Amino acid sequence: MNDSKIIEFPKVYSELETLCKEIGFTMPSDPYIGTLLKTLITSKPNANLLELGTGIGLSLSWMIAGMDDSSRLITLDNDPKLIKVAQKYFEKEEKVSIILADGAEWIKNYNGEKFDLIFADTWPGKFYELEETLALLKPGGFYIIDDLNTQPDWPKSHQQKVNLLIESLESRDDFNVTKMNWSTGIIIATKK
Repeated sequence: MNDSKIIEFPKVYSELETLCKEIGFTMPSDPYIGTLLKTLITSKPNANLLELGTGIGLSLSWMIAGMDDSSRLITLDNDPKLIKVAQKYFEKEEKVSIILADGAEWIKNYNGEKFDLIFADTWPGKFYELEETLALLKPGGFYIIDDLNTQPDWPKSHQQKVNLLIESLESRDDFNVTKMNWSTGIIIATKK
């Protein structure tokens, strides 16, 4: 099996990837996590979805590709430049709400319907406000995080944060957790 052969990229993906390079955005999600998100979202018809950390919209493009017509997605980021890019590329997606907000504050103040899937691709929801974020999931909901394998540009203290996060998720009895040494290092946790 050749897992590097990825077919059916989202239509805007190559444009967004080029734009990443042009503006110097160095933290894009790779296509592997994108295909995984698309596949998992496809398993959740009529889903309520959350992405924490819109970035430039690469993973968002995959998430949209997996959604059915009755699903909804909220994506947020605290960087106005990145949100502006996402709004430009996804403004016609009526089932997507793109929000400029501080993730920690948004998580603490959210009081809407619980989510079927949360992709936490930023510090809030992953390293901060973890309990609050996990409480936003429905039973059977997926919590997905990436960027867990050591990377050369990490500050020395970051590895300890990652280790503590993994240990915290592994110790829970209200989630089943799968760790994948694939892509940038992924955890998929399903709420019992």
